[in-house]
Amino acid sequence: MTDRISAPDTDPDRLDGLKALVTGGASGIGLATARLLAARGADVAVLDLDPSGARAPLHGIKADVSDETSVREGVGAAVERLGGLDILVNNAGIGAAGTVEDNDDAQWHRVLDVNVLGMVRTTRAALPHLRRSAHAAVVNTCSIAATAGLPQRALYSASKGAVLSLTLAMAADHVREGVRVNCVNPGTADTPWVGRLLDAADDPEAERAALNARQPMGRLVSAEEVAAAIAYLASPAAASVTGTALAVDGGMQGLRLRPVAAR
Repeated sequence: MTDRISAPDTDPDRLDGLKALVTGGASGIGLATARLLAARGADVAVLDLDPSGARAPLHGIKADVSDETSVREGVGAAVERLGGLDILVNNAGIGAAGTVEDNDDAQWHRVLDVNVLGMVRTTRAALPHLRRSAHAAVVNTCSIAATAGLPQRALYSASKGAVLSLTLAMAADHVREGVRVNCVNPGTADTPWVGRLLDAADDPEAERAALNARQPMGRLVSAEEVAAAIAYLASPAAASVTGTALAVDGGMQGLRLRPVAAR
């Protein structure tokens, strides 16, 4: 008679009873993530400049990650509504186009302030609460721009390169406190921000085709696909995962395909 291994009593992908906070969670990847976390059982609050897109069961809270007071008040309000905090998703960010010559100092300060220091401020405010959690996880939204040289993205790439390094440093600093820190590196995602870039192009259809073609799978990444990766890193299923960058890029970083032969 063979021994039978029984299935676990709980699904490690489930987040029942956990409290999650998502910055920039009222649209795009952030909203897809907040909705997925809630669907898997978490109680979810969203920090956003305009939280109106985060409808029930999400708790929308207005906050500006570039302002220290706003962040502390927003995190405090979220923790009060949720009754604690187990998961922080640092997703708020802004984009920038151009070479190193094209963005002035004010733009550099603004993008770095939001994309890098925004994560610092939010994590700093959340850590006292995360340390009290038996399942503490931080997930940062990074980018393929951190690991691949993309044209016309000097400022944006610099900010995301900093996020990648910040993720690793935070993971080392807080692993012995029981706080896991990881990031996701999306390829070009089909989000409202990318939609606005396409709308501003001289030939939006040609620009979309070019973006599709540069990803080996031949299409843009969806917000829901990135959200699934974030939810995994935030879940008990990833209890032994920290200091990791999970690429969700359609193979853009690692694959080198031969060109399709002309017919």
